[in-house]
Amino acid sequence: MKKSLFFFLSASLAWVACKNDTSGVQQVASGPNADLVRNPVSANQPADTSQLARITYTETEFDFGEVNEGDVVEHKFKFTNTGKVPLTILKARSSCGCTIPEYPEEPIPPGGTGEITAKFNTEGKHNEQKKIIHITANTYPSETSVMLKGFVHPVKE
Repeated sequence: MKKSLFFFLSASLAWVACKNDTSGVQQVASGPNADLVRNPVSANQPADTSQLARITYTETEFDFGEVNEGDVVEHKFKFTNTGKVPLTILKARSSCGCTIPEYPEEPIPPGGTGEITAKFNTEGKHNEQKKIIHITANTYPSETSVMLKGFVHPVKE
């Protein structure tokens, strides 16, 4: 009896949990940057990516060398909009909470330049380190990455 009741309750819970209820799902993007977000690639049609913003970095990787634990490493990744429309960075996120990216919030016109500042706090970090920053923008491709790397010497006790 207990097994039957357990099976019935499990099956009921699974059925309720798997229902496809889309009533609370927003179907259209909204917000202040909704017009800037475009998916230039479609599975059904070829896309003309030459008419989009493009982000071209001076460097995508920075080796900060050797530092001591507790130091804060800061580097500016410079870029140019080599596309044909204004470039807007929607977000920048790092692979670790110890690395904070800062980026321009205003659109960068075609041919214009900007920079993404990465600050890496080495507190609690030891030895080889690689910190990646992922940038999402109205570009093709829509996500690009830059990286800080180097060696952190632990504090001697």
